[in-house]
Amino acid sequence: MAKERQNGKSGLEVLADGVKTGSGGGPTPVHLWNPACCGEIDMRITADGTWFYQGTPIGRPALVKLFASILKREGERYFLVTPVEKCGIIVDDAPFMAVELQVQDGGAGRQLHFRTNVDDWVACGPGHALRFEPEAATGGLKPYVHVRRNLWAKVTRAVFYELVDLGEEREIAGALMFGVASAGQFYAMAPASTLEDIAR
Repeated sequence: MAKERQNGKSGLEVLADGVKTGSGGGPTPVHLWNPACCGEIDMRITADGTWFYQGTPIGRPALVKLFASILKREGERYFLVTPVEKCGIIVDDAPFMAVELQVQDGGAGRQLHFRTNVDDWVACGPGHALRFEPEAATGGLKPYVHVRRNLWAKVTRAVFYELVDLGEEREIAGALMFGVASAGQFYAMAPASTLEDIAR
């Protein structure tokens, strides 16, 4: 991945070739790969989920999905990883966006399913939690859903409004909290008394 050009190909094409060589069929086992770090590449995922390479948006969704499949997080740093190379990239917030919500009601209760901007579906529940963080600029909340191996998707504003519509109040440790339930888990957003401020 570290090579910028070879055989007349652009740097992005060289990167993609390296990913394809290392991937193969099925989910990419990046958790099994731990090659030496070969430095940083000029790739960035902005807060709205757009992937940039050398300052230019990557306009091919298939390429974004390809790179997303080999994304790995170690502590607070993000890397693209193949069996032989590991290159650091910049992620401004979360690497993915949760852009669609489907609600499944069954005998076991409600389960929330989120689709990410790279077309992964995540069933919220044990192993795939929701979390809510304060939004300093607005005083509202920023919701995230866990995708895989410490990689999270930020929930878009439109989907967040859908979550709020599905919300309910429950008493947690003696305090009345507003939140949303999925697969038997309750994810508290904020004290019920601050309900008007939640979806700012």
